[in-house]
Amino acid sequence: MKVSIVTISFNQAEFVERTVLSVIEQRKEVDLEYIVIDAGSTDGSRDLIDKYRGQIDKVIFEADEGPSDGLNKGFSYATGDVFGFLNSDDILYPGALKQAVDYLSQHPDIDVVSGHAYIIDGNDLVLRRSFSQPMALVRYAYGACIINQPSTFFRKAAFQKVSGFNKENRSNWDGELFVDMALHGLRFGVVNKFWSGYRLHSVSITASKKLDQAIQNYSARIFQKIMGRSRQSFDNWVGVFYKILRFLENPVALWERLMRGKIYGRTLN
Repeated sequence: MKVSIVTISFNQAEFVERTVLSVIEQRKEVDLEYIVIDAGSTDGSRDLIDKYRGQIDKVIFEADEGPSDGLNKGFSYATGDVFGFLNSDDILYPGALKQAVDYLSQHPDIDVVSGHAYIIDGNDLVLRRSFSQPMALVRYAYGACIINQPSTFFRKAAFQKVSGFNKENRSNWDGELFVDMALHGLRFGVVNKFWSGYRLHSVSITASKKLDQAIQNYSARIFQKIMGRSRQSFDNWVGVFYKILRFLENPVALWERLMRGKIYGRTLN
């Protein structure tokens, strides 16, 4: 199986070299196609990408209409059997792509596979662990289903079936893609391995909460999309139930939350 990875880059020179290296170093284990898109960085990111141009299959330096549009553009060039996407501040861990490809090869009934992720800081220090779960649409609607995006890979046919990313989504484009896949009946699996480092830093969406209102709007819209109705006051209690259930099913995740803190809106030293 050939795997295509797309990275979208924009003004993250501090991290992008580590991102690129974490992908291209896996060529020794898998048939890899790597596509990197930069929409207009001015901080030296493009120079760093150029440094590895000989090991990147396609580099695209042109403006786009946002992250989703950039990813759709990247995947339009992809020729692999398995797709994945890695933001320019995250990293893959050694062996991740081989393990994902092996799993999909051995499980032809599965369309999407996720591993777990380490939450890391700007210096690659592990802050805590984050555990992916099998996709469950109702739980996702209530914010009680976690799928770690940089640790998730899917068949090309799955991406094509949902026509890619929603170009209008600028806050949770990964989550909506996975929801669309589930709504189309595609099947998800989870591997008990840590495949990526999901980075938090001062300007990241997750740590800074800079898109907080957009994320709240997304949550309301995706609830409607899954449940077929708008959220009501009693749904707050249902959400609490599902979140408690998630921690009861995985006490280690509860320990991580209590002892090592939250992920979204986390205060960084």
